[in-house]
Amino acid sequence: MQVGWLGLGAMGAPMAARAARAGHVVRGYDLVPGRAAFLAADGVRPVDTVAAAVGGADLIVIMVATPEQVEQALFAPGGAAGALAAGRIVVVMATVGPEAVISVADRLAAGGVAVVDAPVSGGTARAASGDLLIMVSGPDEPVARAQPVLSALARSAPVVGSSPGDGQRMKLVNQLLCGVHIAAAAEALAFAEALGLTAAECWRVLREGAAASFMLDDRGARMVEGQFEPARSALDIFVKDMGLVGAAAEQAGAAAPLAAAARRLYVRGHDLGLGRLDDSVLIEVLRRERGVPAREDDPACPAY
Repeated sequence: MQVGWLGLGAMGAPMAARAARAGHVVRGYDLVPGRAAFLAADGVRPVDTVAAAVGGADLIVIMVATPEQVEQALFAPGGAAGALAAGRIVVVMATVGPEAVISVADRLAAGGVAVVDAPVSGGTARAASGDLLIMVSGPDEPVARAQPVLSALARSAPVVGSSPGDGQRMKLVNQLLCGVHIAAAAEALAFAEALGLTAAECWRVLREGAAASFMLDDRGARMVEGQFEPARSALDIFVKDMGLVGAAAEQAGAAAPLAAAARRLYVRGHDLGLGRLDDSVLIEVLRRERGVPAREDDPACPAY
């Protein structure tokens, strides 16, 4: 397929490269100069404008970080909406909440452009290998037309609803679990240190038992090794995502006390200047709460 790809950050870049390696013609654009050119070796064709990315494309993928960035990519001056012909499909793969995607779908429908809601989960390594979980929703015909690209990116791409927004709702449930699991892993390993144990030894022992989880295994490894740069998933992503979870819970009248507690930790990490580091740096937030000073030889964890 002819694919216009908007957003080549930590997740967007390996996803676009994967789509290109699968044989799709991918024209990539990002606001940060040089990102698209860096992917040329993988077959992504770098372009300098949004219009150049989406012109002639069968499918437009948006993989950015925030609802505001989706709005900019589509509706700002020079945005994609002005270059889209009727019959095109926009696939929103970012986690931006149901309201943002529903708003996009309603506005693009007036021009005959369909929206497929397809947020992803799995991290950068799985993005590169085409092993993501994609939570897909939208009308049958656009979803079917998008399937060749989705299949190149996903281990599993279940259709979770018939309307844009349904995929985002499923992703918010996913992010509640992920955000709480990361916070629980950080709290447990920081608790181990407070008890006089080593976080590394606890991680090695407990990951083999009933307390195991993907986040304990994956983020726990980075916590005990202090591997907070480069960020595979920045802490600020969970500031945003847990905020979306909290807003959706409030609107639905759902109790989400664990999500609220986890969000406070992510916000604290952001306030301490750790937002651009890997989200496993959350353990450092808990260490600071206990009064453990940052290591002077660790530039990733400055003194507070």
